[in-house]
Amino acid sequence: MTDRCLKLFLRVVGCVTLLAFAAAIMPQKWMVEIGEELGFEPFPIAPLTFYLARNLSLLYGFVGCVLLLIANDLPRYRPLVQKVAIGTFAFGVMQCLVDVQSGMPTWWTAYESLSTIFGAMIIAWLDAKTTIAAANTE
Repeated sequence: MTDRCLKLFLRVVGCVTLLAFAAAIMPQKWMVEIGEELGFEPFPIAPLTFYLARNLSLLYGFVGCVLLLIANDLPRYRPLVQKVAIGTFAFGVMQCLVDVQSGMPTWWTAYESLSTIFGAMIIAWLDAKTTIAAANTE
């Protein structure tokens, strides 16, 4: 297995995560309407609420940029890939805990945290496979 699969996965996740930048600049009205469509209680109309929602979106977008950077120069950033996988796994576990503590619906918690954990496991697996393949060809 070549690095191509790992690069592709990092690029796909990175590009999808870049979409979070749109949420950082979307109108407040849309945030409220989307929350209602998802069945959440009314979105609190307060500066802190919108600040937190927008900053979280910026953070996700930034993560997307980092994943694209790693994917576009994998030989240079190779030492980071396992650390990204471990950090992403830990982040997924913490997402689950925060979601449960916050009273988020089960479907939200399962989708958000399990997709993050599963993504971390794919990154770790692809990295291990490509590292082993590279070692065997030397």
